[in-house]
Amino acid sequence: MVYKSSVFPMIIIGILFFIFGFVTWLNGSLIPFLKVICDLNEFQALFVTFAFYIAYTVMALPMSFMLEKTGYKNGMAIGLAVMVVGSLVFIPAALSANFILFLVALFTLGTGLTILQTASNPYVVLIGPLKSAAMRISIMGLINKGAGVLVPILFTSLILSGVGSLEDISPNEIEGLAQRLIIPYIAMAIVLTLLIALVKFSSIPELEFEKEDEYDHDTIFHFPRVVLGAVALFFYVGIEVIAGDTIGLYAQGLGVDNATALTSYTMIFMVFGYLVGVFFIPKYLSQEKALIGSALLGILFLLGVSFSSTTSHAISEILWGWSSVATLPDTVTFVAILGFANALVWPTIWPLALEGLGKYTEQGSALLIMAIAGGAILPLVFGKVAQISGDMQMSYLVGIVCYLFIFMYGIRWHKSSSWKS
Repeated sequence: MVYKSSVFPMIIIGILFFIFGFVTWLNGSLIPFLKVICDLNEFQALFVTFAFYIAYTVMALPMSFMLEKTGYKNGMAIGLAVMVVGSLVFIPAALSANFILFLVALFTLGTGLTILQTASNPYVVLIGPLKSAAMRISIMGLINKGAGVLVPILFTSLILSGVGSLEDISPNEIEGLAQRLIIPYIAMAIVLTLLIALVKFSSIPELEFEKEDEYDHDTIFHFPRVVLGAVALFFYVGIEVIAGDTIGLYAQGLGVDNATALTSYTMIFMVFGYLVGVFFIPKYLSQEKALIGSALLGILFLLGVSFSSTTSHAISEILWGWSSVATLPDTVTFVAILGFANALVWPTIWPLALEGLGKYTEQGSALLIMAIAGGAILPLVFGKVAQISGDMQMSYLVGIVCYLFIFMYGIRWHKSSSWKS
């Protein structure tokens, strides 16, 4: 089933994708911030990503059943309402500087985003021809990562204005610094409330599927291309979050200034990658080839992260010119470049995995959304490897496993119509 494209519904979905990016990539700035505020080590700080992304696994299937009852449009409004609650939980968390409350707030935000993601991604896939779905998702990715570029800069300017290095904060300053989070999250709650009204009174159509379908299975697990696609997304989201959310932590350990803003650089490279998707898919580049190329580039850039110099700036100067950004060590710049390799993985896996599911699309979408748990688990694996080895730079090599699985999905596994083939 495919709907004809409608401009206004796509604008609404675009706004939602901006919200996804804004809330999600705020974590990259929160990790080094909460590490200081709550006196955490690197492994403990990465529970920020765990609490946020594990919500997708815990809540995805329940939310898919809810969407069947409420419809996609009402489900989006409910998701926004849950996010309002999560934003407000940040107020007592900031007042007490209590890490557990911060994690509860992040889990609640992740729950709201689970509903929104489960509802909105099928819209983008099915609103036009399937072969150009990756191009439409790339447009949404541009919006999403545009928010990812903006939010670390806003966080640094609003929350850390007038503050020197976070490592130099005295115990007496920590309470006041934590409370700087209150006003921004109140503002976020207000904006999300306004979006609820926008979605409720919009002309977004409901997705409807034929009751009869060429398949007659009991569960979504009879579709190997969806199951394997979910595993590929698990690895993708894990390495995407590692690239976006650990760059600040890694740079902080190297003594780089304004480390909380470095997630923006990873997002900038993701924007470049999405532009490739918008202009080249499907006219010059198939979705399968884009996925395969992304995996190979990811492996190449990971080798650059792990084996380039922590003091040399040659690569940074080539990419950034003679701006202040060119003072980044090459190894940090390679972490940022991973954004380019990651950009087209999500847009290409979704249409490949959902093709021909019909009435099973809700379950398939929920399973793919559950795979976002990779962003909860793999950064913790990365953090534990870094803690045990004492070498965060070489720990990035764990991501090669992620790209190898994605490569195999692009080469062969997305074509599987049964577990016997």
